[in-house]
Amino acid sequence: MRTATVLLLAASVLGCQIANIPTAMAATKPGPVKRATPYRAPRGPDKVHPDLNGVWQAMNGANWDIEPHAARAALQMRPGPVSPVPAKEVLALGAVGAVPAGLGAVVGGQIPYTPEARTQRDANRADWIHRDPEIKCYLPGVPRANYMALPFQIFQSDKDILIAYEYAGAVRNLFFKDPGPAPVDSWMGQSVAKWEGDTLVVTITGQQDSTWFDRAGNFHSSDMKVVERWTPTGPGVLRYEAEITDPATFTRPWKLALNLYKRQGEDAQLQAFKCVEFVEEMMYGQYRRSPLN
Repeated sequence: MRTATVLLLAASVLGCQIANIPTAMAATKPGPVKRATPYRAPRGPDKVHPDLNGVWQAMNGANWDIEPHAARAALQMRPGPVSPVPAKEVLALGAVGAVPAGLGAVVGGQIPYTPEARTQRDANRADWIHRDPEIKCYLPGVPRANYMALPFQIFQSDKDILIAYEYAGAVRNLFFKDPGPAPVDSWMGQSVAKWEGDTLVVTITGQQDSTWFDRAGNFHSSDMKVVERWTPTGPGVLRYEAEITDPATFTRPWKLALNLYKRQGEDAQLQAFKCVEFVEEMMYGQYRRSPLN
């Protein structure tokens, strides 16, 4: 009798709780989801477009290789007794010459080379020490200049934008009035800019074919066109995207994307890195009357 009474009381309590579930659910039902307000950057000197002034720098391994890659012993390897080992020219660098792993910057992961161009890329990689233009302090070209290990500074007025790079003193003047085709091909090409809302869109043409995308041998022809998009996405953060079109080298247009970060405080200034004088011995030492050993 006592057991039956307990069971009846429990059933009554459970029944009340179950009956109240719809009411409780209604009381706790979340309201409409609020969408995050899009970031609006501080306005620049013209009071209309975002302020891009400042010293910026990438914080990734794209300059090593813009495709996803695992860590490896060196950029240039040679066959070893069991597995590949660093090439003789870079062996003495040890861990300093090793390649850190990176997620890459290519949207989709892989660059769509033509078969012939991929063969050329592999040949570049196999002889990196002699072919990479960065080693000889040649100007880096676009987009590589924007994700090297050294920073760059954007100077923005109400009408003009200039970008100065610490590496080799490279400079880009962005034209907001299209001057027409570039008169000659150059290391940094010709940059023509426009605003699309809060995004700065820059089209680069007239680059010579001597620049690479990275230290891994990724390259292009002189027919390449680059369309950059610079968009502020948060305080001190720029989203950088570049679409590459080069039918002579790639089977289709492709994109790379990465974040750039604004330096702060006393670190927000460029230093001098005029590297031409640093490579004179490497490039011309053999022509001394008495070459150094």
